[in-house]
Amino acid sequence: MSRTMRLFTKLTVSELRLFLREPAQVFFALAFPSILIVILGSIPTFRESSADLGGLRVIDLYVPIAVALILAMLALQVTPQVLATYRERGVLRRLATTPARPIALLGAQLVLSLLTAIVSGALVLLIGRFAFDVRLPQALGSFVIAFLLCAAAVFSLGLFIAAVAPTGKAANSIGTLLFFPSMFFAGLWTPREVMPRILQRIGDFTPLGAGERALHEATTGHWPSLVSLAVLVAYVLVFGAAAARLFKWQ
Repeated sequence: MSRTMRLFTKLTVSELRLFLREPAQVFFALAFPSILIVILGSIPTFRESSADLGGLRVIDLYVPIAVALILAMLALQVTPQVLATYRERGVLRRLATTPARPIALLGAQLVLSLLTAIVSGALVLLIGRFAFDVRLPQALGSFVIAFLLCAAAVFSLGLFIAAVAPTGKAANSIGTLLFFPSMFFAGLWTPREVMPRILQRIGDFTPLGAGERALHEATTGHWPSLVSLAVLVAYVLVFGAAAARLFKWQ
């Protein structure tokens, strides 16, 4: 293993340890989405198929919504606050004087968040499958693509927040303000399938609305719509480029 990879691995492990020292972050990132599925799946009417939902059950709809929720919490609330706090406290500036460049810390934080999302998402899928007979994604390749594209889009937005927020508290506030409307359009409070058509169309052009739609389509065995994929790619390009241009290390 090269020296660069060893340094990157150490940074990632260090970030993991810091993450595990924050019980609230661990709970909401790893446990809360699964608990949400257990609570919703325990409602008898949510386990009954509905003609209005194309023969699906409400709990079937909420599994991909919970996966989108995981990405939203990590990308909009955790990552921006951590990176903005590091910059505010001079951590990134001090790293610039060491072999471990600041970009490595940013990469380690993103890798940690993605791995956390994968673990938490897998728990949601498995609990849905074995506790409530929710089918696993019928188009696994499409689901993986939808998951990664949704993650890339929402983390690009999170990095943009970290780039423009002057402090960690400001980053957390901005991320939280975006979190709630984003999850509304992803169907957290009301599944997208029962929303008025106009709200569905608006949601199709939000990162988490497009992401949830792509995840749902892959879960039911279909290739995600080109509209959803195009919207996600557009968010990656626009906000990824803006974050790279505006991000300051000190």
